[in-house]
Amino acid sequence: MRKIISCIIALPLWISSFQLAAQSKAQKAYSFDNLPVIAKTSFKKDTISILKYGAKNDGITLNTKSINQAIADCNKRGGGVVVIPEGLWLTGPVELKSNVNLHLKKNALLQFTRDFDQYPLVEGNWEGLPQMRNQSPIWANNQQNIAITGYGIIDGGGDAWRMVKKDKLTESQWKKLLASGGVLNEDKKGWFPSEKALKGSKMKNAGVISKEKNAAFYAEIKDFLRPNLLVLNRCKRILLEGVTFQNSPAWNLHPLMSEDITVRNVYAKNPWYAQNGDGIDIESCKNVLIEGSTFDVGDDGICIKSGRDEAGRKRAMPTENVVIRHSTVYHAHGGFVIGSEMSGGARNIFISDCTFIGTDIGLRFKTTRGRGGVVENIYARNINMKDIPGEAILFDMYYAAVDPVPLTGEKREAPKVELLPVTEATPVFRKFYISNVVCDGAAKAVFIRGLPEMSISDIYLDNLTIKAKEGLDIQEAKNIRLSNVHLDIKNAKPLIYIQNGKSVSLNNIGYTNADLLIKVNGDQNSDIKLSGTVTSKAASQTEFGHGATAGVLEIRK
Repeated sequence: MRKIISCIIALPLWISSFQLAAQSKAQKAYSFDNLPVIAKTSFKKDTISILKYGAKNDGITLNTKSINQAIADCNKRGGGVVVIPEGLWLTGPVELKSNVNLHLKKNALLQFTRDFDQYPLVEGNWEGLPQMRNQSPIWANNQQNIAITGYGIIDGGGDAWRMVKKDKLTESQWKKLLASGGVLNEDKKGWFPSEKALKGSKMKNAGVISKEKNAAFYAEIKDFLRPNLLVLNRCKRILLEGVTFQNSPAWNLHPLMSEDITVRNVYAKNPWYAQNGDGIDIESCKNVLIEGSTFDVGDDGICIKSGRDEAGRKRAMPTENVVIRHSTVYHAHGGFVIGSEMSGGARNIFISDCTFIGTDIGLRFKTTRGRGGVVENIYARNINMKDIPGEAILFDMYYAAVDPVPLTGEKREAPKVELLPVTEATPVFRKFYISNVVCDGAAKAVFIRGLPEMSISDIYLDNLTIKAKEGLDIQEAKNIRLSNVHLDIKNAKPLIYIQNGKSVSLNNIGYTNADLLIKVNGDQNSDIKLSGTVTSKAASQTEFGHGATAGVLEIRK
């Protein structure tokens, strides 16, 4: 089912002729044979054990001072390795410093305290906006050559911070949660750890920094301002290797405006119901390598971001030059994700040889009006998927900040379609190259939905084999090329749906059966071609509606 491939652009063995013709010289400069170079970390062999600073592994003693003093002294001596020996080490926030490798031995559990008073409020960043947050359990600002390595576990104590939706738990789990304390919201379907957390949830952008908010205001909603487990802000040369990062209050791993980052053989783990429990969010960073890692979390698995709306555009720092390979994502809202806070842009991103099992969506590219930003030069190949509740591949410019798969009984209305002026707040998705994807089970094979004023453009999908309930859905898109696609679709009514598509080429589309092969809607369609496809297997071939005419579609043998 899969061809062995060595390069995504240079070799014509696996890129069809229409793709080569469409690529400019600039695009050809990017390939899997010309990947970004990531600068590596390097540390002195000198080691310091936290035991020398009075740390105790009894699970009761708060070791915050001991751990931070060991790191500070190691930094002053020119760097080296700070060792966390085996045992259960309770601590408050830990600050990483330049030239220090925090190394966890086997059977070491670094447990962050659930005492909220140990986390002071600080100016931070949340979902792309400057906000007040509780201090992250692990953090660094403007440091260089830093690492967390080893074989141990870092637990953020996130279950003490997170709200929980009743519909995501079994009855016995819900009863146990209620017995632990906390408060419920008005409809009794949302649990919060405290009144402060509930109060903050009722406010729009509660943590956003503004002149009218003072320290007393933030103190009243402090418990709501959940920290990310690890935040590395404006740092250079970072290594995360071998360690398990779990149970984060909000996002798990969050490099922010940093560069030269290597994430290797880590395990990011959260309960599937963990609100905002992303695995890793690479935000406004450049030169990044993620490899050999596993993600099993409550929100997006591997996610690319670059700031939100006007603040992100003003920051103007795209996430760029990213390589993701040989990694696995289990439960997550998306296996590999870009957005929705991508207002600074994203470009030159390469994902290969990855497996997604049970993620709500496989490859997920999301944005919405107001974001702005340009996402381009995105390459994916050799992706395996299994048991995807939503779309195997999704491009959506109507992101609505809700879970991708509705809960049982949840009703959602389709977004209102209207033509608006193009401004700096209009997002752009273009130049995606995806090949060699196998998916065993999805709700929909491919979904592409642009805006009437800004079509998603230049999407090249080649060599896909997808088993799903529904087939291809292409809306408000131009210059879309699909070739060598085999679809095993349960509900092929139609197999292919196109709404206001311009220059859409479908070549060699294989399928098991179809009640209707292709349906075209809208008065803005043009230049749709279907070729190399056996049309006789379909009970009915074409249907046109809502202003579409037969003249926009050409079927070639």
